Amino acid sequence: MAGLTLPGNAEPEACEALIRGVLIRTIDATGYLAEADEAVAAAALIAAQCPEGEPVDTPYGPETPMPIFPTALRALADEVLACIVGDDAESASNWVAQEDWKQWRAMLTRLRAVLAPPPPSFALFDVQP
Repeated sequence: MAGLTLPGNAEPEACEALIRGVLIRTIDATGYLAEADEAVAAAALIAAQCPEGEPVDTPYGPETPMPIFPTALRALADEVLACIVGDDAESASNWVAQEDWKQWRAMLTRLRAVLAPPPPSFALFDVQP
């Protein structure tokens, strides 16, 4: 996650604010998504905390463990990835090599599958034996 720089000894609130900020700025961006790579890194950090998420292991990461992010960030991260995927030609062409395009899209699809909130579970009918 080379694109997102988190302070090594930042307080949990500062990390959350940084993550939330890059996600919101990317959603609100018009035209070129300048922080798309940072937003993908932020989404990966959030997805890593989801039940089916994969750990993020990179030498560029923070020295201290990430705080537990609120579940509301999952939907925000998924929305950001939807924006980035929908911006195929613009953002990715500047930081993903053409030969890596399919792998990059597959990685975004995996992240979105992990981030997508589970469907609500409620009984449609009260069936009694």
